[in-house]
Amino acid sequence: MGLFQSFDIAASGMTAQRFRMDTIAENIANVNTTRTEDGTPYRRKIVTFEEKTKSPSFKEVLEGTQTFNGNGVKVTKVSEDTETDFIMTYDPSHPDADENGYVSYPNVNTVTEMTNLIDSSRSYEANVTAFNSMKSMVQAGLQIGQ
Repeated sequence: MGLFQSFDIAASGMTAQRFRMDTIAENIANVNTTRTEDGTPYRRKIVTFEEKTKSPSFKEVLEGTQTFNGNGVKVTKVSEDTETDFIMTYDPSHPDADENGYVSYPNVNTVTEMTNLIDSSRSYEANVTAFNSMKSMVQAGLQIGQ
């Protein structure tokens, strides 16, 4: 593993978690959006991560033909949560109410989103800590030569 590869891994983690935080903020901002461009309520978005390069199989590492060499993380997709139902609220005076007087609100749960936001924030902080630790080690190594 190269010296700067460690920095790249931590930076990719920070970038991915920042994107996840932005998506969570979008979910929270649209918690009351009952009509989007296509006429349906806003659907919660979910971010999926993946390792940047394919990991060697356990067999390859065990046989010594290939070593594990992490390369960070990347966002592979942002999908809509289609498994969770919309929240139905009775409000016949609402302009988006159906014929029975129910309004479909987004499938965004603020408590879940805030929990995910804290998780993402902690992951971001862990990557910052790792980055700063590596920076300190490199600086200490440079001081040895003086």
